[in-house]
Amino acid sequence: MTDTVERAARPTTSERYSGPPLAGGPGGPAELRRLIDIVLTSLVDGAAARGGPLPAGDPSELKREVLSSLGEVLPEEGAGPDVLGPLARMFAWGASDLADPAWSAHLLCPPLALSVAADVAATALNADLASWDQTPAGIVLEGEVIAALAELVGFDPATAAGVVTSGGTESNFMGLLLARDAVRPRHPGAADAPGPGGGRPRIFASRVAHVSVRRNAALLGLGTSAVVPVDVDENYRMDPRALHAAMERAAAAGDAPLLVVATAGTTDFGSIDPLREIVPIARAWGASVHVDAAYGGGVLFSDRLSGLLDHIEAVDSVSLDLHKFGWQPVGAGVFLARRAETFDPLAVRAAYLNPEDDEEAGYTSNLGRSLLTTRRGDVFKIAVTLRALGRSGLGALVDTCCERARYAADRVRAEPRLELVAEPTLSTVVFRYRPAQDDPVSSDRINAGLRRRLLRGGTAVIGRTDLTGEAGGIRLKFTTLNPRTTEADVRGLIASVIAAGVAEEEARCANATDNRSN
Repeated sequence: MTDTVERAARPTTSERYSGPPLAGGPGGPAELRRLIDIVLTSLVDGAAARGGPLPAGDPSELKREVLSSLGEVLPEEGAGPDVLGPLARMFAWGASDLADPAWSAHLLCPPLALSVAADVAATALNADLASWDQTPAGIVLEGEVIAALAELVGFDPATAAGVVTSGGTESNFMGLLLARDAVRPRHPGAADAPGPGGGRPRIFASRVAHVSVRRNAALLGLGTSAVVPVDVDENYRMDPRALHAAMERAAAAGDAPLLVVATAGTTDFGSIDPLREIVPIARAWGASVHVDAAYGGGVLFSDRLSGLLDHIEAVDSVSLDLHKFGWQPVGAGVFLARRAETFDPLAVRAAYLNPEDDEEAGYTSNLGRSLLTTRRGDVFKIAVTLRALGRSGLGALVDTCCERARYAADRVRAEPRLELVAEPTLSTVVFRYRPAQDDPVSSDRINAGLRRRLLRGGTAVIGRTDLTGEAGGIRLKFTTLNPRTTEADVRGLIASVIAAGVAEEEARCANATDNRSN
């Protein structure tokens, strides 16, 4: 005899739901298969209509097309499921194709078909990781995935902890939050050294760190002024000497050095801060160290490149983002802490989710390790991908993307009309087009204009940054996260950039001539 309860009798046909089909339950998967077939056909048709990485036309033209296809958003009487095909076709036409080799703009990868299929399964089940009884298998999978990634980083899985997040911004928020709320010892040997309540808390990050660091500091009530920008070296890595000086100045002013946010893979340059030098400096001032490895963390899959993250195992927490080097659909972030007790400030008890007696009986959850209550079952697609490709399979994809970036840098360097700004560390190449009239104002206008010209033509999608915030600072970027991109694709992309630059110069020259004539 067991202590299980006999299942309730199934409802009769007459008692069953008769509204729009659901994705689960009897008949759900069959209806879902039919609808997914419609979506897949529409994706093909939409991509064919788009004909490139982005639909051609200016923003107003795109808006007219979308609104024409959409019609009334919330009519009194619904139009029925037949709207799915036309709207999916429109959405595919009006979206960027991240798998097109001419799409090289942002830190967003073309997801693997495998991971998208796994995501469909999690979405159809509406898997929620808020509590054990909502997705038991998901709770188990999350524990295993976190342990595997903690070990990849170099943390001891037996004492580390973590949680799946929506992405790097949420993970970085957790790094700042948990550092703020940690109980900290006073700095040894200094009567006026930082400690709990020992002055205004200060967070140190390189001046090219991710925008989420300042934004998260504001959301935490610390204010953007709490983030102290630290100078970088010629390779755009945090300068350890500048960090030491900045922390010394903060302490001398009565402020409390709270946290150093090191970056492993900056958004613009892919640069990786020198952790082996940074960690001892932070420790000397009693500060924690969080590593934003949302971009660069993927090199840990690679035998050839993993040394770039030397000493990461000594930090307090790490952000990873597998919708970059991981080829997952958004979102697929991970936050890892070297010590499980780091999560203590997030401990929470809700009788309807994680009552203490349920937890003691093994019905566990990660409610006390997440900022969110409802959490999608993103762990499933991550688990499927890790299991299917393994470390070496993912590492090969990382290596390919970084090799293409180095090739692109070589080709940029060889072009008289282009100027390489920095050698790539990962898969990002920063450069500019050199106009014939190469003054700062003309350079900015031509580089900004040629990028928009490529967008209007639906020819290519490349990135943009601003090195100074003043005239002469606009630069362009290739961000290679597509392992299918070939060297020929790179050459074609560079040719498109040069052609757009020449066309932009000619158009501006013609306009200037017309204005003088008038």
